Amino acid sequence: MSEILAPAGSKQAAISAINSGADAIYLGLSDFSARSAAENFSASGFKYIASYAHAFGVKVYVAMNTLVKEDELSRFFSDLLNAWKSGADAVILQDAYLGKFIKKAYPKIRLHLSTQAGVCNEYSARLAKDFGFDRVILARETTLRDIEKISAIIESECFIQGALCSSFSGQCYLSSFAGCNSGNRGKCKQPCRKKYSLDRNGFEEMRYALSLADLSVGENIKSLVQAGVSSFKIEGRMRRPEYVAAAVCYYKNLLCGNGSPSDLSNLKRAYNRGNYTTGLAFGQDKRLISSSVQGHIGEYVGVVKVENGKYTVKAGETFTEGDCFKILRDGKEAASARFAEQSRSALVISSRERLKNGDKVFITTDASLNDLLLKRERLLPVKISARLAAGERARVCVNGLTVEGEVLPAAENRAVTKEDVKKSFSKTDIYPFAPIFGQIETDGAFITAAALNSLRREAYAKLYNSFSAPAQNYDEIAPFPQIKRGLNPKIAVIACNLSGLEADIGILKLSSFDCDVKTATEGFKGEKFLYLPPYLSGDEVETLKKIAENFDGIYADGYFGAQLAKEWGKRLFAGTGFNLTNSVALAELGATYAALSKELTVKEAEALGCENAFYLAAGDIKVMDLIYCPFCRDCKNCDKRERYALTDENGRKFPLRRYTTSQCRFELYNCANLVTDVSAGALIDCTLSDSKQTLAAFKEGKLSRLFGNYTRGHSSAKVL
Repeated sequence: MSEILAPAGSKQAAISAINSGADAIYLGLSDFSARSAAENFSASGFKYIASYAHAFGVKVYVAMNTLVKEDELSRFFSDLLNAWKSGADAVILQDAYLGKFIKKAYPKIRLHLSTQAGVCNEYSARLAKDFGFDRVILARETTLRDIEKISAIIESECFIQGALCSSFSGQCYLSSFAGCNSGNRGKCKQPCRKKYSLDRNGFEEMRYALSLADLSVGENIKSLVQAGVSSFKIEGRMRRPEYVAAAVCYYKNLLCGNGSPSDLSNLKRAYNRGNYTTGLAFGQDKRLISSSVQGHIGEYVGVVKVENGKYTVKAGETFTEGDCFKILRDGKEAASARFAEQSRSALVISSRERLKNGDKVFITTDASLNDLLLKRERLLPVKISARLAAGERARVCVNGLTVEGEVLPAAENRAVTKEDVKKSFSKTDIYPFAPIFGQIETDGAFITAAALNSLRREAYAKLYNSFSAPAQNYDEIAPFPQIKRGLNPKIAVIACNLSGLEADIGILKLSSFDCDVKTATEGFKGEKFLYLPPYLSGDEVETLKKIAENFDGIYADGYFGAQLAKEWGKRLFAGTGFNLTNSVALAELGATYAALSKELTVKEAEALGCENAFYLAAGDIKVMDLIYCPFCRDCKNCDKRERYALTDENGRKFPLRRYTTSQCRFELYNCANLVTDVSAGALIDCTLSDSKQTLAAFKEGKLSRLFGNYTRGHSSAKVL
């Protein structure tokens, strides 16, 4: 199977995707969608689109992939069961442990594990399969080698086109801590798209230092097919319908061997940030970071020439009213422009800004192309037969489904004719039907036009609704599992060196896989856990296996850590990266220890209080995991420092930590340290801070004095 999966952020986008040949669409409902700013769908709107899709054999996947808090569980499950009842072919979830419970309680519901869950190696794939998931949506950073291994275990879905998140998915908290708008809750304000400077030679200028170009794998899709990927996903629930149409056509034609340069041109004109990157599956390329251009730049058409007070562009095509352009100067966005007129020899554009000779012109809105893309239409042939006889109930059959009306009287004046029936049923209302008329029997009966039209509406609605009837309904919400309540008196600390520290649990964070762990843990008397970052390739996991033998257990920020703990016979400390926000997930977890989501308030965390639960109470706040090099992989000239500073336009400095696995990785930290009032069950992150000073100040209640610049985080500020 090679499924082209298209985004449907609105009704028109969904219809455009289906009409353009998508094999499946994915969309969000009014709540629990990771794209809450998209138009999304009400219950009735979803039912209509599900039937529209199913009429043409197109599947519909419902994204309910935000973190679910304790007080939202009942509403979440009500929406889940309604979506299934209304025709969802699968439900996309971020919370793997919530999914584990769903599959046990409602076994017929098909589940897809979201890219927010960070599936990046075979271990997370095995965990997903054991939990009952039918498909995993791969992390965008997954290597081709790991994609092949994962696809041999479970059905896989891979992003091929669209926006890229700067942070490893599910592990970004920058928007959350900057303004309580959580990406994990579908409210991301995209601070990664703003300008920053880096304190390294050549990177001091303010630019879009974290803004990644749009992904477009192009011909590389064939390598993904060979790797066993089943579904090819186009990102873009916030994009326009014409973009969806262009992207579907581009990849559909590539898979069918009918690709042409015009398909790529159409796609660039619909939306193109940074002239595209092939993404991290194929290795970081030079176009990954779009540091000079943040938004849509379209397709290059020519350069400006100032002639007689007019801005002319010599291009090998003609343009029309409604076309819009972006002007780049020295590689940076300089102005916008609109179509003014088309002469025989050149395009003339108008702009509020002053343009210069040599400015490059890119078309960002091609009005004629947009009209063409949105005119595609698919209609479903429906065969109609009818019998309208005096003394009998009116009967209409549409594609085998029968609808009956009232008993018809004999006509006193004008009897109903075959032409009357055909005229009525030729009106297809809101349905994508193409009527084909079979046997129409009339024998002098009378029926009003209103009654005949009512029969038509009932018959068409019955057929249309039948397209979304599920194999099995679930009418009642299953009882939730219960957690064992209690207080946790322990203190856990994350540090790059545990030697000389006094805590119940020490979590060693490696700066390098070559680190001398015996020296780094010497003299530590508490339980020792090895920190595993949220992303590790399969090869990197094998390297860590021997290191883990020196520890009592593993602390993991990615789901694959749970599978590793099971296979390695180690205790599991589920880190904050598990994003535990509700009791169902906590009850299904079964870990020795668990850190609750760093996006919960203290009050929300107390509702989940149990004797093995921890809360991030103090220290450093990791807000991003970068699985790429922000310095464009200029390894030859790299100063290889362990710490840098990312500075925003307000002068706030965000520490950037470099560590090495098989290659360099980076962690971004909040500009202020964390101080809360939590004392028991406290997790203290000292990755960057002086661990001895921080621990001592924490125990003495003097952290605010030590840090100076600090935040209460989400301990009292609830995320949206």
